[in-house]
Amino acid sequence: MAAPTPRTQIADELRAAIASGTLAPGDRLPTEADLVAQYQLNRTTVRRALDELRREGLIVSSQGRGYFVPKHERLVWDTSQPERNTATDVSPSDAWSRQMREQGHEPTEAIEVVTQHPNELVAERLRLDADDLVVVRRRTRALGGRPEVVADSHYPHAVVAGTAIAEPGDVLPGVYAVMDEIGHGWVRHHNEVRARAATMPESTRLRLVPGQIVIEHVRTSYTPDGMPVRCTVMVARGDRTVVTYDQLEA
Repeated sequence: MAAPTPRTQIADELRAAIASGTLAPGDRLPTEADLVAQYQLNRTTVRRALDELRREGLIVSSQGRGYFVPKHERLVWDTSQPERNTATDVSPSDAWSRQMREQGHEPTEAIEVVTQHPNELVAERLRLDADDLVVVRRRTRALGGRPEVVADSHYPHAVVAGTAIAEPGDVLPGVYAVMDEIGHGWVRHHNEVRARAATMPESTRLRLVPGQIVIEHVRTSYTPDGMPVRCTVMVARGDRTVVTYDQLEA
């Protein structure tokens, strides 16, 4: 096994200190100058090690104050909760937002609606050609003004054109009610979950360090006859989100 590089050694030792609690949430890390002196390395190497930990969400930086172990409250996201919302007295009222309220937070949501050609993933999930059109409801969900999740739901344009789904703003009493009314209500979902590095657009929307780890949840929804009518790609901060789901024994 190859010997660790100086950058890796610094990152590994700080990572271990955070994992053991030696560096607890809220604690300030040694300064860059202190780490340079401790490890007898140049500032560039030290900074690269710290950037690695920032991308992992293990530390945060504050201009003029240094680096800290964040005080992150874990947000539990139960992906098995249904999305058949019919509420009209609260917005946003999707499953994630309802769960955040149950955990004592007040979510907000910014919505952008666009019509475009599907990317490769969406085209495959919705069984569309590259020159077909989809209506995309792009949502950025925040807690206390801090973006936590982006959720982009893609619908075949041929299915939802002329409905409230294709219009700006929230849909009340919910997208499912509209889909059910036009004869395309879903009855099952196929879910895919993976951890990966954030893309640059996602880093911008979620205010992340480029390359920071996120959790991606792709949900494809099907009608009773097996037609895919929605593909939602949700991307959540990996440093704050715990994904759970319930499973019934057969």
